[in-house]
Amino acid sequence: MKEDIPIYYFSKIKDRELRELVNIKQNFSLKIFDLWFNQTINLKDHEIKFLTELLDKEFNFIRIYKEEDLKVKFIAPILNKVDFRNIEKEIRDFYEEKITYKTNKFIFTGNTDFLVSKGLEYSEKPYFFIQEFKKAKEISYPESQLLAELITAVELNDFKIIKGAYIVGAIWNFVILKKLAENTYQYFISINFDSSKLTDLTAIYKNLLVVKEEIFKI
Repeated sequence: MKEDIPIYYFSKIKDRELRELVNIKQNFSLKIFDLWFNQTINLKDHEIKFLTELLDKEFNFIRIYKEEDLKVKFIAPILNKVDFRNIEKEIRDFYEEKITYKTNKFIFTGNTDFLVSKGLEYSEKPYFFIQEFKKAKEISYPESQLLAELITAVELNDFKIIKGAYIVGAIWNFVILKKLAENTYQYFISINFDSSKLTDLTAIYKNLLVVKEEIFKI
């Protein structure tokens, strides 16, 4: 009798489970983020005005919002302003898009919080993920969930490297995942960006613009 392959959902996978399924380790060097974070980007006046007014309006609520409130009131306006959609190149952002990666030992699957992908009707080749919009890390596993999604995209796309981010309340962390060999990966986590501070929120916005331009050039 053939045994069923165990299924692991992005929304539930824990750090320990992920490490039992794949060979994955964190590299604590931050130099890999230099090229991403240090690009010269001059924001337009309307962009600075948008970020300032958004933060003024939401500052007292960012840390207390529930998941959907945080997404709709604060995160989505930022992502919409970045505007990852390009009709000509058939690239856009997706919310709650399902993706699946199957091996003979396990299956990763689930609905992603946010991804940017090739495809207009549905995701065909995901390039960038944001996870989790959770209020508190103690009740969720945004890091392992994001890593499982990044592994899925790397394998589906035959990539060697991919970028993402996860959000816990006001704090954003950007992540780079590299595939080193079969079922072997390393990942890098950036410094904290506190979106309740205008300087950090501006940096977050610029980092997303860099990702957008990289994707559009692929």
